[in-house]
Amino acid sequence: MIIGKIDYINLLPFYVFLKKRLNSQEKAALNFYKGVPSQINKKFQKGRVEAAVISSIISAKYSCSDFGIVAHKKVASVLVCPGTHKKDEESDTSNILAKVLGLQGEILIGDKALRHKHKGCVDLARKWYEKYRLPFVFARFCYRKRPKAYQKLAKEFLEYRGKIPDYILKQYARRSGLSSKEIQAYLKLIGYTISIKEKRSLKKFLKIAKKATSTPKEL
Repeated sequence: MIIGKIDYINLLPFYVFLKKRLNSQEKAALNFYKGVPSQINKKFQKGRVEAAVISSIISAKYSCSDFGIVAHKKVASVLVCPGTHKKDEESDTSNILAKVLGLQGEILIGDKALRHKHKGCVDLARKWYEKYRLPFVFARFCYRKRPKAYQKLAKEFLEYRGKIPDYILKQYARRSGLSSKEIQAYLKLIGYTISIKEKRSLKKFLKIAKKATSTPKEL
């Protein structure tokens, strides 16, 4: 298996699971093919990795599982903050989500959003929920080949109930500048199963996003 790795806290449970599930060669590939979401999107699109958790806005063209990154009412790691409008180069879905929600400002995602303590920022998942009363799907685990193998892997992860070892939590705490308790509290906001409501929300987002990003025809 050649899987792209987004080394964000919200996928920490998945990588703890993969550490037990993959062989040494597959683990080496996982650590080689890693990057921020926008980079992994490109690696996946170019076929450099077989599977990855890719941005929802990119996923529509590919075969995907029912495993993804879901926020039910808020997410805390995807914000629009007061200031000059500035996209986050690490994300594709978050930039478009801000646009479809009509929000202007500096977009922050991941660890830097979790560290951001200034008031006045808008949680994009919360804003989406307030408007549509639906969870928001930020990303999906998709694959380019070996569908049975990757569907099986996704199913196994969604059934997995293992805990994150303390030493791994401490590693991420040192790297992110957050405490282990803050990381655990954040992970409680994240869901991984894409069920009926999540699929309805994803369909709505992709439809609205298509209209928002389409180039107007010349008269």
